[in-house]
Amino acid sequence: MEKKKYLKWYNKIGYGSGDIAGNVVYAFLTSFVMVYLTDTIGLASGIVGTLIAVSKLLDGFTDIFFGSMIDKTHSKMGKARPWMLYGYIGCAITLVACFAVPTSLGRTAQYAWFFISYTLLNGVFYTANNIAYSALTSLVTKNSKERVQMGSYRFIFAFSTSVLIQAVTVGFVAKCGGDAAAWRMVAIIYAVIGLVVNTISTLSVKELPKEELNEGDTTGEEEKNGLVQSFKLLVKNKFYLMICGTYILQQLYSAMIGAGIYYMTWVLKDKNLFGQFAWAVNVPLIIALIFTPTLVGKWNGMYKLNLRGYILAVIGRALVVVAGYMGSIPLMMAFTALAALGQGPWQGDMNAVIASCSEYTYLTQGKRVDGTMYSCTSLGVKIGGGIGTAVVGWLLEFSGYVGTHAVQPRSALNMMQFMYLWLPLIFDVLIMFILSRMNVEETNAKIKKEKGITLETAQQ
Repeated sequence: MEKKKYLKWYNKIGYGSGDIAGNVVYAFLTSFVMVYLTDTIGLASGIVGTLIAVSKLLDGFTDIFFGSMIDKTHSKMGKARPWMLYGYIGCAITLVACFAVPTSLGRTAQYAWFFISYTLLNGVFYTANNIAYSALTSLVTKNSKERVQMGSYRFIFAFSTSVLIQAVTVGFVAKCGGDAAAWRMVAIIYAVIGLVVNTISTLSVKELPKEELNEGDTTGEEEKNGLVQSFKLLVKNKFYLMICGTYILQQLYSAMIGAGIYYMTWVLKDKNLFGQFAWAVNVPLIIALIFTPTLVGKWNGMYKLNLRGYILAVIGRALVVVAGYMGSIPLMMAFTALAALGQGPWQGDMNAVIASCSEYTYLTQGKRVDGTMYSCTSLGVKIGGGIGTAVVGWLLEFSGYVGTHAVQPRSALNMMQFMYLWLPLIFDVLIMFILSRMNVEETNAKIKKEKGITLETAQQ
């Protein structure tokens, strides 16, 4: 029996466009905030890294908090859409603030300005927006194929935006003057674009009624879950913990790839290569995302596709290391593209896997916590991306890097090589191992069979 369809093509594309707004924040922040602070403002990379790490500790619990708030929300727009819509206003303001550190302030005040802006952006506004956006995958459709399609559309837009941000920002800032005011102007332009697109995305879909989501069960049991109980439900779900770990490793990986701007500038002697490598990463990802829904159907689920994809990614990154020591930029780009092609399927069906993870909690605990379940997306972005950026700062500081110097010591160059070549490979190996154990679809199917739940009674 064919599953019921809930979405038109324009709903899926409209939803997916929301990650243009998300990556206006994420790609710009992770790729350029450190180099802006060290090379333009003149702040110490080690201190900036420490501030970012402390910020992560302060906002580490806001993910589950906002997920729980989404689950408890009732409005004409639904549970998640209000948080997605209004949360982005704060994202836009604080993004600009992160790239508008006043040059007239003293050093201590500059560090404080960045810390407050960065913490508000990540710990409050981006968290509320991103968890709500991700949770919509479970709230606007129960069709698993549509959820995979939503994820594919979403990350096609995400990686397209990421490659554009990484490819054009250096030149864009230079054309605006190359100074602190130029960075601020670019941030304002990106923030306005994000505001417009996020609003369109929010209004492009509608959440399903509670009765339909719960198959006619209107007891509202899930609404009784407090923050502590929601947290207990999450930690009882082994697949949630696996996804959190994978998401954190992905963001650590992305942080090291973002640190490639240092590698291109000082090791390869051409900072414009950063944009070219961005194309080598993101174009294959987009190609993989286009074919992910078809491959999921062909291989009867997401598990085999994700695992095989990351085996390819590990091979690709290992070859990047070899090409890097050979000094061959063309081979580095080719193998970077190969690795990205393998990473694509997981990016495309990740939201659908989380939806299955949420279903696992419902099947085993009898409670629905879709909003809280999607806290793993924001949690992973904040912890992985934040700690990744902090580690970049710490490692550069440890190696003796000084952004305002015309020449860097050999120790700094060696560290850049380690960060860009070896750490991404290590993170991919760890992700591959976790994905080898993340067969949530088969687990759910076994539970349904044991409980006598048929397709007609449980179309998720």
